[in-house]
Amino acid sequence: MAAATGLVRVWRQRLNLGVAARRSFWGNWRKKQEEAEAIEPPVPVEKQPVLVCPPPRSRKYLPPKDLQSRLEARVREIFGSSISKEWQQVSLGESKLKYCLLAQLAEDLGHAVPNSRLHQMKNASDVLAFYSIPVKDVSKFDELSTQELPPNLRIRWQY
Repeated sequence: MAAATGLVRVWRQRLNLGVAARRSFWGNWRKKQEEAEAIEPPVPVEKQPVLVCPPPRSRKYLPPKDLQSRLEARVREIFGSSISKEWQQVSLGESKLKYCLLAQLAEDLGHAVPNSRLHQMKNASDVLAFYSIPVKDVSKFDELSTQELPPNLRIRWQY
């Protein structure tokens, strides 16, 4: 019984010391924080920059006149100069070489192969066919507005 009473006293003392220690710690912390706030001058609030939406990215692409020679030079550079005259039949089976070729062409020509078309690029002739197609950056409505329409056709732009 005496042992149980002793344990209860020890636990009470520890709990009381713990509470006092916590109170002193957090009390000091609050005082230090208040002192720091009193010492530091208030920071002036700067105006938030106005976020302006950037203009839409242009997708317009016109193939250069020397596209075939550029592509042939890149293929020979990446796959080695030992390629025969049939450079268009070079297989793009190895992923690293395919990536290097398409990344360099995208940088040079400013027109990248979209992800949805990557699986179709199996040889150099597929790449040449993709980069040979020009891309217009106008909508169908813009195309209609620039064309001369027949007299019986009218388009109301604002309704």
